[in-house]
Amino acid sequence: MSDFYSLSIDKISRLTPNSVAVSFCIPEELQGEFAFEAGQYITIKHHVNGEEIRRSYSISSSPKDKQITVGIKKVPEGRFSVYANSSLNEGDQLELMAPEGRFVYKPSVNPENICAFAAGSGITPIMSIAKAVLDGHPENTFVLVYGNQNKPETMFYDEILELANTYKDRFTVQFVYSRAHEDDSLFGRIDASVINFILKNKCKDISFKTFYLCGPEDMITLTSELLKTNGVSEDSIYFELFTSSENEDEDSKNISLEGKTELEVVLDDEVHSLIMDKNTTVLDAVLDEDIDAPYSCQGGVCSTCIAKVTEGEAKMDKNQILTDSEIAEGLILTCQAHPVTATLKIDYDDV
Repeated sequence: MSDFYSLSIDKISRLTPNSVAVSFCIPEELQGEFAFEAGQYITIKHHVNGEEIRRSYSISSSPKDKQITVGIKKVPEGRFSVYANSSLNEGDQLELMAPEGRFVYKPSVNPENICAFAAGSGITPIMSIAKAVLDGHPENTFVLVYGNQNKPETMFYDEILELANTYKDRFTVQFVYSRAHEDDSLFGRIDASVINFILKNKCKDISFKTFYLCGPEDMITLTSELLKTNGVSEDSIYFELFTSSENEDEDSKNISLEGKTELEVVLDDEVHSLIMDKNTTVLDAVLDEDIDAPYSCQGGVCSTCIAKVTEGEAKMDKNQILTDSEIAEGLILTCQAHPVTATLKIDYDDV
């Protein structure tokens, strides 16, 4: 279930002083395995100083492309992002898991207007979504609101201008800079004034079918709430966090995590049984037994480690990904989940 494939880096492009675009050549025999929907991500596995590191990166390329491109922004003290920005070379091999993720755009046979709000490296999946929307129907339109500190730190800036030039009547971009004044940009952050300007002024005559939000949690929360205040239905708003708060869910604070649990894990049609401490996350317990469960960020931001509870109960420290209906179906983020019953059975295959 967590198979990795060794792929060659076809091209590395400098996007900003602190970010690169890395493109992978997909062999013909793996084209099916690496087919993806706009908005999905890949997980990269690499060893640095003998330690295995897994990181998930959203795909910026179009689903029609024969290669997969990801944007990697250097994070202070980030072990892989620093390595990728300073030491990776074209021709190097990295291990990749096939694309996954639920923050996706599904094309329609009818014309549609799509709007996206992105900040920083949150632009990466939005680039793929924008290309899919514009390629999907000759009457589709796409509006992008993109926040950064300044123009030099704006990832995919040249590519965004190319889209604007190619699709003059169908692609609109509004840059927002918090530390620089530029022509045709707004100064500040993506806040209520910016959102209202887009909805009530710049795009007041456009009826948007769907909104895609990607970036820090504060931006996503503010934008989502303001969209709903302006009459946008919740099921028309899709989001993906690129950072997550450290706050635990309120319900998890009052749960006792003392004692042990009998855990049964179904993975790749095999059944594994073990005894685990309740104060340990399910994913950590599984990995400690050398069970090759799927995972990536281990921070509750991606969706790689989702499993379904088939017996017993587990509570998550935090969750910004799963919907209430998915939780009701028994889905959990195993990197955030603790068992609260004497026995717990989970199934990685049934998701």
